[in-house]
Amino acid sequence: MRQVTQLRRRVEELESEVQENRRLNRRLAELTDVVQELLIPISQRDEDKLRERLEKYSESL
Repeated sequence: MRQVTQLRRRVEELESEVQENRRLNRRLAELTDVVQELLIPISQRDEDKLRERLEKYSESL
C-alpha cells in the first residue's frame, strides 16, 4: 500500500513537471517567433505582426 501511495505521488510530480516543460516550450516558441521577426530586414518586416508577437510574449511573462 505504501508503495502505491509513493508511486501516485511520483506520477503527480511528473505530471506537474511535464506541464511546466510544455509551458516553457511554448514561451521558447513565442520568443523564437519574435527573434525571427526581428532578424528580417526592416523593409520586409510586418510591424503589426511583430507588435502582436511581442505583446503575446510579454503577456506570457
